[in-house]
Amino acid sequence: MQRSSKRILTTHVGSLLKTPAIIDAMRAEAMGESFDRYAFAGDLRKGVSEVVRKQGEVGIDVPSDGELGKSSWMGYVWERFTGLEPTSEPQSDWFNLRNAQFRGFQHAYNKIETTAWMPDLPSGKKPENANIIRFFACTGPVRYRGHAAIERDINNFKAALASTHKFTEAFLPVVAPCSCSFPGMNRHYKTEEEYLFATADALHEEYQTVVDAGLLLQVDDAILPMMYIAGAPGQDLQKYRKWAAMCQDALNHALRGIPPDRVRYHICWGSQNAPHTWDIPLKEIVDLVLKVNAQAYCIEAANPRHEHEWRVWETVKLPEGKILIPGVITHSTNIVEHPELVAWRIANFARLVGRENVMAGTDCGFSQGWNWARVHEEVQWAKLAALTEGARLASAQLWGASTAS
Repeated sequence: MQRSSKRILTTHVGSLLKTPAIIDAMRAEAMGESFDRYAFAGDLRKGVSEVVRKQGEVGIDVPSDGELGKSSWMGYVWERFTGLEPTSEPQSDWFNLRNAQFRGFQHAYNKIETTAWMPDLPSGKKPENANIIRFFACTGPVRYRGHAAIERDINNFKAALASTHKFTEAFLPVVAPCSCSFPGMNRHYKTEEEYLFATADALHEEYQTVVDAGLLLQVDDAILPMMYIAGAPGQDLQKYRKWAAMCQDALNHALRGIPPDRVRYHICWGSQNAPHTWDIPLKEIVDLVLKVNAQAYCIEAANPRHEHEWRVWETVKLPEGKILIPGVITHSTNIVEHPELVAWRIANFARLVGRENVMAGTDCGFSQGWNWARVHEEVQWAKLAALTEGARLASAQLWGASTAS
């Protein structure tokens, strides 16, 4: 895995806004409508090529495919696993994340949550009409059946990378076992742990396929920190940590045989533009994060609820050989960060863990699902430009102006 040996390298968490044609096809599929699958395949290839090209133009060093081929960052596995069936039942009171996250802010939340940044679609349909949450229950053995889909994503991405010749390495985001095997979904396995590890076994096939293709593997795990707010915040930390440790054991099981230097692990506290007053502090889970067999750790660090947590690294030592990818721009506001602010954030981390151990990243993705756009597309690219300019400024401070380009 590349390190910031001569300057601060840049990357992001993975998801980028999809094109109107891709959104339209995914909307139709979600609503059970027919659509032209041959045209969708072409639109997807074209979209991945364009999004990779734009990442190069804006100065990103380690790009992704934008997750354009996935319906959502975690929901895509429901299309690639056996043993899962849709259900109208809520998953469990314990997993009612929405109510827990917005406890005390229900009226505000009804105004905050929006799909206003969705583009006009070729069909003329409104994305808001499909702003639905799909629940799935495990009713049989979980097995991986997404081989054709992951090969499609890899082929599209590698073709786009080959056409630019700009990138030394690139990554594909995938989901962690914890983030797609929610408590309350299991109707088949004897225990939640058995279900979790069955999910890990299924995901191992996707993980291995990505690495065998020569790409970096990024494991996304927003649910791990978010599950704290679904229980009794501040009241049962020990119970939460026991559950989280089991999840990390399952993730390492899914990563078995994969060299850590091919793996990035990402956590955040969700992508909602919301209060986040119940978020668990990083200091309470950082040891669990570092337990994952990865070389790089992507951690949300730019929004006002978590920005101060760069100071965690004053007392926590980043293990030898590891890389920290802090979010230095955030997806949760349409305000574009000033490059000097980005440089200041980068320098804070560099002073604590070493400049060569820092890569500049984002808090989370900009569009975690086909109908989840966190910012306008123009803002997305402006933020990534601010990220790369901030990294240039930080590099000049940390190495000297002659090595910043």
